[in-house]
Amino acid sequence: MTCTTAGATSDGDRFLPSPYASPSNHSLTLLPLSDPEKRRYGRQVLLPEVGIEGQERLQASRVLIVGAGGLGSPLALYLAAAGVGHISLVDDDVVDESNLHRQPLHGTADVGRSKLDSALERLKDLNPHISVTTHAARFTSENAMGLLQGHDVIADGTDNFQTRYLVNDASVLSGVPNVHASVFRFEGQVSVFGAPGGPCYRCLYPEPPPPGLVPSCAEGGVLGVLPGTVGTLQATEVLKLLLGIGTPLIGRLLLYDALSANFDTVSIQRDPGCPLCGDQPSIDKLIDYDAFCGLEAVPEMTVVELNDRQARDTAPYLLDVREPEELQLASIGGTLIPLGELSSRLHELNRDEELVVYCRTGVRSAQAVRLLQDHGFGRAQNLKGGLRAWSLEIDPEIPIY
Repeated sequence: MTCTTAGATSDGDRFLPSPYASPSNHSLTLLPLSDPEKRRYGRQVLLPEVGIEGQERLQASRVLIVGAGGLGSPLALYLAAAGVGHISLVDDDVVDESNLHRQPLHGTADVGRSKLDSALERLKDLNPHISVTTHAARFTSENAMGLLQGHDVIADGTDNFQTRYLVNDASVLSGVPNVHASVFRFEGQVSVFGAPGGPCYRCLYPEPPPPGLVPSCAEGGVLGVLPGTVGTLQATEVLKLLLGIGTPLIGRLLLYDALSANFDTVSIQRDPGCPLCGDQPSIDKLIDYDAFCGLEAVPEMTVVELNDRQARDTAPYLLDVREPEELQLASIGGTLIPLGELSSRLHELNRDEELVVYCRTGVRSAQAVRLLQDHGFGRAQNLKGGLRAWSLEIDPEIPIY
């Protein structure tokens, strides 16, 4: 599904090369600012590094944002407020109550709505002078290049390694720079990948991590304000690229620790042997990374099956591998042994007993089942979908957090 709101146009076209133009958009068509736009952007135009011409450049620019969640919220809001003329949003999710502490693009009344619908409504209200296109889809190897067509920058606001590698590959293959950011718990990262002469994401992280090694924010948690800080830094890098000002984070990784209020910058060199952006690249087409970053199959029990077993009084032994703080939010019973402690507490469990392991969504519990199987627990199973599935299918009074 694609929705578009038309932006304003005016006479007197001018053309100006874009500092990081994609192959499909080597020059920008500059249109004079209207009087309402001059009033709106006046404080920004006062900056010599921006000026009228820079504001017209922003008005003519097109940015693709992948993800309308924690990072996508400040990204979209501040790029819209700054006057980026066309913003494209890609997301296929709906607003959940657990999103609201970190995703100010959406409100309480939007719970259950498409994130794109609430985002479009909010951005139109914030700045009616820009146009917004929404794509209700996942960013995949099949649609990535088409979605990137005609854009000057892609901004990666995703929360999983599968899409991060795909965004990076599409960026390099299309020549559209990728402003990347990520957050986890209290820490964030920002960099610019795929710019001319600079490194790509694979130069920093050559291969996707082993399945289940790195938990997502949904599993590990995130301080609500952190995506706002990091997403605003990400938006700043987008604006610097579009305006051709300052020193973008090309070849540098900005690290932010919210607990210590420290910023550090690490140098990243382009790897001549990189299979994507190196001197002799071997990657020349896109693939989907679910097989590389997804979880290996483990024995599973559905929440319906578990509920039936409990009703028949033949329930298996329940093992909860979440953190103690999560136990205070929701529980369906069982013994709590956090995943990080499991290998040292195996002696507390019976290898001959049927075990069903659960966590919030089934990711950590799948890791736990693999560990248990490796240590002789042949009857260990994962609760498919975890507590989230239990709430959706069995007991809606169990909070989804």
